[in-house]
Amino acid sequence: MQGANHPSDTPISYVDRMTGFLIVIASFYIFTSFIQRCWAWLTGTSSVCSQTQRNSTVTPVSVNYHFTRRCNYKCGFCFHTAKTSFVLPLGEAKRGLKALRDAGMQKVNFSGGEPFLEDRGQYVGDLVTYCKHGLQLPSVSIVSNGSLIKESWFVKYGEYLDILALSCDSFNPETNELIGRQQGRRSHLDSLQRVRDWCYKYKVAFKLNTVVNTFNKDEDMTTHVTELKPCRWKVFQCLVLEGENAGEDALRDAEKFVISDEEFRDFLSRHKGVPSLVPESNEKMQNSYLILDEFMRFLDCRSGSKHPSKSLLDVGVQQALDFSGFDEKMFLARGGRYKWSKADMRLEW
Repeated sequence: MQGANHPSDTPISYVDRMTGFLIVIASFYIFTSFIQRCWAWLTGTSSVCSQTQRNSTVTPVSVNYHFTRRCNYKCGFCFHTAKTSFVLPLGEAKRGLKALRDAGMQKVNFSGGEPFLEDRGQYVGDLVTYCKHGLQLPSVSIVSNGSLIKESWFVKYGEYLDILALSCDSFNPETNELIGRQQGRRSHLDSLQRVRDWCYKYKVAFKLNTVVNTFNKDEDMTTHVTELKPCRWKVFQCLVLEGENAGEDALRDAEKFVISDEEFRDFLSRHKGVPSLVPESNEKMQNSYLILDEFMRFLDCRSGSKHPSKSLLDVGVQQALDFSGFDEKMFLARGGRYKWSKADMRLEW
């Protein structure tokens, strides 16, 4: 019959058309996926995307809040330099800290810059009080060079502070001067001893931080550290970060301070008898800290420089965390979780 289809024509042509259509769709999907992967590879964002997915389940258990970049010292290797003088209003800082607590933060460490430079220590004192008394955080700590701390600060805020870490890179005054770890003629070592004694007097756990570099790598600090009796002695390998202490836009040039991995191991070997020693190489240190800058942005250091997220005050904790570059496995491997509440340390005061 004219115009009639052969019995096998209709089903075969329909299958052919559908198969062809699916092939076109699949080919388009494969092509676009290929283009996206190529673009990610060319722009260096592929690893960031995969890391972002991993970070989406991270709980910000321990956070380092560098609320100021200003400092009264001029350490040549500093990797968080005074590129701005901005400090959040106290109320905004508290809002961000509460959001972090609600997201699972148990420990906050206030750093800088020099934390005691802002409002003569009252700003950090108010944050310490709020976090311990208001937010009931298990651990609140500060990292300072110690030069601006007064005994009156301990009288007012000491009960709310679990740990005070003081930075000391040498027990030789001339070496400290070479490094920049002092202000004018003030003795950094005198400040160190004075604040350490106040820590014991006002029941604040005392911690020591040392950056091993070209000028102190051969020093033996065993006797001095043993006498100070810190609860932890964090020993860092000098770290270079583009834009902070290296490169055209940097305020410091840390290249002359850099030591080799072997030199760092030699320093550690020399001090292996110090029970409080906690070593951190560049590998352990670079991506294993959750670092907040003065705008409450997480800083991603994976590429060897600092790439900020959006402020958690604007986008929330979780979205900001997605761009932190945080290596949780390395955080745990380097001993990032420990007895960090002074109530649990059973220290001899």
